Amino acid sequence: MNLDLAGRLALVSSSTAGIGHAIATALAAEGARVIVNGRTQAAVDAAITRVEPAAGGALAKADGKSFEAYVKEFFETVRPTSLIKRFETPEEVASMVAYIASPLSSGTTGAALRVDGGCLKSAF
Repeated sequence: MNLDLAGRLALVSSSTAGIGHAIATALAAEGARVIVNGRTQAAVDAAITRVEPAAGGALAKADGKSFEAYVKEFFETVRPTSLIKRFETPEEVASMVAYIASPLSSGTTGAALRVDGGCLKSAF
């Protein structure tokens, strides 16, 4: 997709990992010049190495449960109205940020934009 960001300059704070890194990668993929920012030079250098290509079941434990078991329980009990029944990825958040940063979003004003996987609440 061309979001008309070629040549634009973007400073993405905390862009060495997680959502910040995904945003930096998404903006670079759209042709923006990205300033990568982080706590250490080593982290910044590593992040730049991972962002540059865009320009041209890890297991976690929570309360003794596997990540997959935690996710299943979370979406059954805490977020049962989710349409996608999974956590959003950093890349999905980054896509929204890249769009909002682009001139293509100029008609999107005064809106609360959410990347929440379609959490529906009912008045009934």
